Formats: sequence, structure tokens, C-alpha cells
Amino acid sequence: MRILNFFTEDIAIDLGTANFLVVHKDRVVVDEPSIVAFDRRSGKTIAVGRKAMQMEGREHENIRISRPLQNGVIGDFYAAEHMIKGMLQLIKKSMSGFKPAYKMVVCVPAGITEVEKRAIRDSMMIAGAREVYLVHEPIAAAVGIGLDVEEPTGHMVIDIGGGTTEIAVIALSGIVCDQSVRVAGSTFDADIMHYVRQQHNILIGQPTAERVKLEVGAALQEVQNPPADFAIRGRDLMTGLPKQVLISYTDIACCLDRSLAKIEEAILKTLEITPPELSADIHHSGIYLTGGGALLRGLDKRISSKTKLPTHVVENPLLAVVRGTGIALKNIGRFRFLMR
Repeated sequence: MRILNFFTEDIAIDLGTANFLVVHKDRVVVDEPSIVAFDRRSGKTIAVGRKAMQMEGREHENIRISRPLQNGVIGDFYAAEHMIKGMLQLIKKSMSGFKPAYKMVVCVPAGITEVEKRAIRDSMMIAGAREVYLVHEPIAAAVGIGLDVEEPTGHMVIDIGGGTTEIAVIALSGIVCDQSVRVAGSTFDADIMHYVRQQHNILIGQPTAERVKLEVGAALQEVQNPPADFAIRGRDLMTGLPKQVLISYTDIACCLDRSLAKIEEAILKTLEITPPELSADIHHSGIYLTGGGALLRGLDKRISSKTKLPTHVVENPLLAVVRGTGIALKNIGRFRFLMR
């Protein structure tokens, strides 16, 4: 008689539009792009994460590439389910002979609907979860950077992810007021693609646009230690031939200006509806920037200039949310903000 071994593993997941991160036993064990590749004929998963990303823009007709998450929520349920299973396989490699059941804490956007919450829960249960708890991204980010979210003092956290920018004022284990705008890293990539097409008649793909953003991305026309111009290659729309042009950080600051203005507008709107006592706290402590978008050169200075408040880019902003999700996982019985 064969005995199946079941045991529970606790994992924290940052289910991001751009990146999928997993914390297991206080370590980040998975940090992969949120992307999956399928064989169109068989429907089987070919690759997830970085391997799938290397195929993006280079695939032939028998391969389908999917980014299952749009604006922080599941847009393609089938692809999300297989991507999550593939990511969890990366953890299971060290657990051969056992079939773990997972207790999961998953972070979600603050503006998520009940239907979108159900989609995330269902995907996690299909992937092998026994228990699923949800936590809003701004609260997870606040916990991850060491703020005491349970005290009555107010904190303002801005999490600029891949699909959404979450702006929240947090106090007493909850979000007092917030704004969620669908302007974030993916929007910046689209802005760069549009700019290169309009100004240079060159067509580039999303992976190239993301690389431009990392190499010469900026929020201001003048930044400290400006990066050197970056050479990009794409297809000339006039001749159809490959072509190379140089892009400067000032070009990117110009093309991102409209999107960044939308984020600034949402920040000001949040500050307008903040209760006066919490406004006083924020005036003292300032604004905390987390998420990959926080790494945009000069963004903290731009927001500080607009709001007249001190603005801090936290240490390692990409991991702030998943670190906070991991802390919440270890304190499931204590934290009131966790949603079952």
C-alpha cells in the first residue's frame, strides 16, 4: 500500500503584473517575470518566467506567449493557473517525494473587486493551496519597509508596480484613503515604444522598451549622475531594415512626463481627502516610494517638488511588497488586515 505524504508549506506570493516573487522560509526563492509560454498545438506549458521572456517577440506560430496579469489582476485565468503551477514547481524541486499543500498569503491591489479576488483565490487553490489569505499591496509594502501599520500614526506609501500605482494612507491596520491608477511600469514601456516610433520611425518591442527604461529612464530633465546615451536597435518603418539610434535620459523624461503627471494628480487627490490628523503625520514622516517604478531616476525629487513633502525611495524597493507579505505570513494570527 502506497502512503502519500502531505505536509503544509507556508509561502508568501507577490503576484505582480511584471514579476512573480515567492518567499519561503524567510528567503526569496522565486523571482521571475510574470510570463508563460504555451505550445499552441498541445496546449502544454513550454516555459515560465525568464525562459518564457527570452521567447517573447521571437516566437513562431506554434508558440503562444501570455502575460496573464493585467493591471495587477488576472486577465487570462488559464494562463495564470499554469504560470502559478510552473512557478511553484521551482520550489518543489527541493521537496522530492513529498506533495506539499500550501498556506499562502498573496498580495493584491487595493482597488481590486470581489470578482478579481475570487479569481486569484481560485487560481491559488487549483495550484495547490489549502488556505489562501490576501493582503493589499500598500499595507504589505509598509510592513516590508518596517513601518508599524497597527499604530494610530499615519503613513503614506506609494507602490509603483508593473500594472498599477497604489497610493495609500495607512493607520490602525487599515487603509484610510487611497487611489489606484492604472499607470505604472507597463505604461512607461508603452510610452517609450510610442516615442521611438514617433520620433525615429523605429518599431521596438516591449522587452527593448523595458531595457531602455532601466538604462536611461528618468523623471526629470536634470538628474544627478546622468546615464550615458543608450543605443537601441529596431525595424525602420520607412525602409523595413534594421536600424540603430541613440536615446538619452532627457528623451525618456520627456516621453514619460504625461504618465508621471497622472501619478502626481492621484497623489494630490489622496492628500486632499486625508484626515487632518494624518496629514500632520505625513508632513512629519513624508512619502515612501516602493515598487520597481521607484527606481526611475529623479522620481523622488519630482514628487517632493510637487507635494512639498519629503519623499523617500526605500531600500530595495522591488522586494518591499514581498518582504511585507512574508512578515504577514508569519503573523497570520496577529494582523487584522489579512483577508481570508
